[in-house]
Amino acid sequence: MALPQAKQDATEARIAGLSLPEGGWAEPARREALARLRAMGLPNARDEYWKFTRPDTLVSAEAPAARVLETDETPLFDSRDRLKLVFVDGVFSAEESDDPSLEGVTIDRLAEAKDIHWAKDLYGVLEARGQDPVARPLAALNTAFATDGLLIHVTGKPSKPISLTYRHVSDTSDAILHHVIKVDAGAEAMILENGPAAARFNKCMEVDLAEGGRLHHIRAQGRDHERRAATHVFARLEKESVFKSFTLSVNGAMTRNEVVVEFTGDDAVAHVAGACMGDGDFHHDDTVFVTHDAVNCESRQVFKKVLRNGATGVFQGKILVKPDAQKTDGYQISQSLLLDEDSQFLAKPELEIYADDVACSHGSTSGAIDEDGLFYLRARGVPRGTAEDLLTIAFIAEAVQEVEDESLQEDLVERVAGWLARRRG
Repeated sequence: MALPQAKQDATEARIAGLSLPEGGWAEPARREALARLRAMGLPNARDEYWKFTRPDTLVSAEAPAARVLETDETPLFDSRDRLKLVFVDGVFSAEESDDPSLEGVTIDRLAEAKDIHWAKDLYGVLEARGQDPVARPLAALNTAFATDGLLIHVTGKPSKPISLTYRHVSDTSDAILHHVIKVDAGAEAMILENGPAAARFNKCMEVDLAEGGRLHHIRAQGRDHERRAATHVFARLEKESVFKSFTLSVNGAMTRNEVVVEFTGDDAVAHVAGACMGDGDFHHDDTVFVTHDAVNCESRQVFKKVLRNGATGVFQGKILVKPDAQKTDGYQISQSLLLDEDSQFLAKPELEIYADDVACSHGSTSGAIDEDGLFYLRARGVPRGTAEDLLTIAFIAEAVQEVEDESLQEDLVERVAGWLARRRG
């Protein structure tokens, strides 16, 4: 079916402002992605999966400007022993990065990878698979036009996390990054991400987990109030593999985080969780799609949003269980804490099940601060502001606890406490 003229015009206007990288092993995948993008068109407010989130600023031909936030806040993860790799407005900075050599892993830049490279068999593959049954045109745009990114091949168990740090220094930066992560059988790694990245940021991460492979992914999206970001994670899990991803987001004018998980091997586990704190002109959208196509797999989706001063939170989560995916255990919960009457939480939880031996559930709630809990703390001499902060931290705890590393849990909670203290002040 032909695209509506308005959508076709908007898509071509965006494409016209970009250059398709030519040559090299990724060019066929890029051209296929461009064809997908032209066939589906960039999203607009009439699309089913965009009815809660206006995509205008994410798809416009020119990126809206976003002032760089000056802050003396210590970047998250800075105190940890890690392999630090830095991108500045979407371009890898070798000067600010560590030597990428680390046992158990090889790391190359997308912009520099040679013609014969393992990523040729993966680049754009999981993104293309993730377009069915729901179109994800911003991901296709990314595959076609990404100018940089990392190709990470985990062959063993690296001794420290791989930390991707994003810095935003230009008010008009419009960055497109694409990472590919391949985890071999029995290998295990941790990926840390933090920073605001750019005025507008489009990032795609493809994760392929072989039998028994494990990947822990923890990211913190920065405090820039005017930033706009669209991110995608596509994960494919083979037998007995484990993928755990957690995202902490604080502020930002527009954020759309999509996670697409596909179980292709039995006895695999995927946990996707997130917590966000928004204030004022803030719109945060978590959209998750989990497909169970193997036996005895477990998925968890746990999302908590704290909103005030008119902020908006969105959660769209789906669990699809195919006919042969017996003994599926699928769990989904999305909750919001509204700190005033002006904020709103929009949720669309979904289950689609074609197997009969499954345990699947979903739930979504929205409410205010627990008055009984507040009274209990106030009665024991805790100041009201501090009591509200303690209850807020307790509210997001279920999501933060999806991070296995307890010291990382503490770092994330400390960051939330700092945000709450600044807002109270």
